[in-house]
Amino acid sequence: MRFTEELGSSHGRRLRRGVLDDGREVFAKSGDAAPELFASEAAGLRWLGEAATVPEVIEVRPDRLVLSWVRQERPGAAAAERFGRSLARLHRAGAPAFGAPWAGFIAELPMDNSPCDDWPAFYGERRVLPFLRVAGLPAAEVALVERAVGRIGEVAGPAEPVARIHGDLWSGNVLWAGGGGVLIDPAAHGGHRETDLAMLQLFGLPYLDRVMGAYREEWPLAEGWRERVPLHQLHPLLVHVVLYGGGYRESLMGAVRRVLAL
Repeated sequence: MRFTEELGSSHGRRLRRGVLDDGREVFAKSGDAAPELFASEAAGLRWLGEAATVPEVIEVRPDRLVLSWVRQERPGAAAAERFGRSLARLHRAGAPAFGAPWAGFIAELPMDNSPCDDWPAFYGERRVLPFLRVAGLPAAEVALVERAVGRIGEVAGPAEPVARIHGDLWSGNVLWAGGGGVLIDPAAHGGHRETDLAMLQLFGLPYLDRVMGAYREEWPLAEGWRERVPLHQLHPLLVHVVLYGGGYRESLMGAVRRVLAL
C-alpha cells in the first residue's frame, strides 16, 4: 500500500488516503489506540454492513484500520430520503440483545457492551452513568442526572425490539455517496432505534426532515418520540462533556431538565 495524502488526525489517530497494489483507493487510520479499538470498529462496520452501506474493511490490526475509499457526493433530497429508508431497515435488522459481543468504544472512550435484555437498565448502567462518573460535574448536577436516569423506565415509551444501531450517528459519520448515506466510525451495538435518530437531531444533518419523513414511512415511530429525544441525547452529551469539557454542560443539563419534566 502506498499513501498518497495526509488527512490530518482525529482523536489522536493519523488519517491517510492510500492506494493498494491493485489500484484500489483506501482510507487508513493508524496510531497507538487501545488494543481493541480498531477491532471493535471493524466488527461494527461488518455487522452494520449486513443491512446498510458501509466501507469495506480491508485490513484490521492493533495499530491500523484500512477501509475502502468512499467517493463523496453533494447531499440532496432524494439521497436523504433513501438514507432514511435504509436507516429504518438497518434498525429493523435487529440484534440478539442490547449490547454487542465486542468491546465498545465511542471516539477513544471505552463503553460496556455486556449484553442486557432491558433497555432502560442498559442505557442507564452501561451508557449514561459510566460517563457521568468521569465527567467532573458539580455534585448538584450529578444528582440531577442521576434523577433523570432513575426515570428512564418511566419515560422510555413502549418497549421496542432490539435495533441494530450505529451508536454515534452524528452528521460527520454519514458520508453522502452512491445516491444515499454511507455509515462510518460506528459505536455499533444492539440498542434503541430512537438513539440514532436523536443523535442526528443533536448536531443536524442536511435534509434531516426528508430523512425523518422517509424513515417514518418505512417504519413508523411510537407516539411521543419527539418528547423522548432529550432522553436519548443524555449519553452523547455526557460523552462530549468528557471529551471536550464544560462547553457542553449547559446542553446536557437542558436535556436533563426536559427528561425530568416528562
